Amino acid sequence: MLQKLKPYLTAPVSAAPLSVFRIIFGGMMLASILRFMLKGWVTELYVLPKVYFPYYGFEWVQPLGETGMYALFVLMALSASGIMLGLFYRWSATLFFLSFTYVELIDKTNYLNHYYFVSVVAFLMVLVPAQRHFSLDVLRRPHTWVSHVPRWTILILQFQLGLVYFYAGVAKLNADWLLEAMPLRYWLPAHTHLPLIGSLLDKVWVAYLFCWFGAFYDLTIPFFLSWRKSRLLAYATVIVFHVLTAVLFQIGMFPYIMIVSTLIFFSASFHESILSWLRSFVRLNLPAKPAFAKVTAQPMLLNLLALHFVLQVLVPWRFMLYPDKLFWTEQGYRFSWRVMLMEKTGTAFFYVQDPGTGSEVEINNRDYLTVTQEKQVATQPDMLLQFAHIIREDFKSKGIPDPRVRAEVYVSMNGRGSRLLIDPGVNLANEKESFLPKSWILPFEEYALQHEAVGQK
Repeated sequence: MLQKLKPYLTAPVSAAPLSVFRIIFGGMMLASILRFMLKGWVTELYVLPKVYFPYYGFEWVQPLGETGMYALFVLMALSASGIMLGLFYRWSATLFFLSFTYVELIDKTNYLNHYYFVSVVAFLMVLVPAQRHFSLDVLRRPHTWVSHVPRWTILILQFQLGLVYFYAGVAKLNADWLLEAMPLRYWLPAHTHLPLIGSLLDKVWVAYLFCWFGAFYDLTIPFFLSWRKSRLLAYATVIVFHVLTAVLFQIGMFPYIMIVSTLIFFSASFHESILSWLRSFVRLNLPAKPAFAKVTAQPMLLNLLALHFVLQVLVPWRFMLYPDKLFWTEQGYRFSWRVMLMEKTGTAFFYVQDPGTGSEVEINNRDYLTVTQEKQVATQPDMLLQFAHIIREDFKSKGIPDPRVRAEVYVSMNGRGSRLLIDPGVNLANEKESFLPKSWILPFEEYALQHEAVGQK
């Protein structure tokens, strides 16, 4: 099978789409990093917090202090510039991937799907010869210029984008989204002040329309973008969809990143026209003869790409290994392209008991957590456990050798009444973090039955 596909995957295609994607990706990343720094978010998110919540297995990833974090973001900005300009490209792409991913691993409080998307695309950009056409590296080393690259270098980016959209659509195939129009039924009425469409946003049927169209859009848009005859209309839909989400919801740069990234689906002639327009400003002369970048598909590269896409396909399904409702337990929720699917709020009360005296005190969460951290801790069981361990270590340092830590956590999800998320009698200080199911999360079925009983009264 692979041998039959090899001629197709390695066939030469225009290098223009890869070069345009490199310029767009690097430019968007540079703008995003500068925006992040100018808004003071480096200090707010990576300097001021007293504690952090690293991912399981990455506890060694820690903030570098104020000077170190700003130096890391400057390095990130310089490497993004290198990607955009095609200057010392391999080093730039590698440094950007490592620095950006390092920052995102520091604290899962700040997890966003589009940060994960950036890390994934940055990793792929390390593997492709995007610097060998219309770049400063070509000006430095003219003999490296090529007019064509292997088709797989374009396909992996298209496939990655297609996976993001498709899995975002699969995630919407749930009862809350399709049958209850949740959480859009709660979110949309907050925007009735908007011109033109504002008066419609408090209508229930509009919420259902948005939900059903959103699912259809995500599931089908990669295919419509891939088909030449539907591509222009599909891209117009991309623009409308993402501009609308940017207006209605505060989700940062993600809509704009997706708008420009999906240009990779357009034809080579489209991208060549973009580069031709850019050449009118920089006046670059093209070599007379075409040249093909013979990127050897070495076993290591093939295995790395195969592993990457196997993980991309399988990881979103890992929630099936856990019991109970995904949105309730959030076991297997992250890294699965689930975007804005639930309204979940909670309140967490933590208590520490001294086994020696039996005395128990309530924790003031703000003594440890920022406002955002407290909000995330109150709804996500793995962060609840991490915070309990943070409290345990703090009280150990104060002379209590084996403190017990328990929590009463009340959560409301997608309009349902608030109720306990975890067993309040469990000593979280003794619970271990792992990929195994967390038995101390209370079953969602009981939650649903309680909600139904309350509704009948």
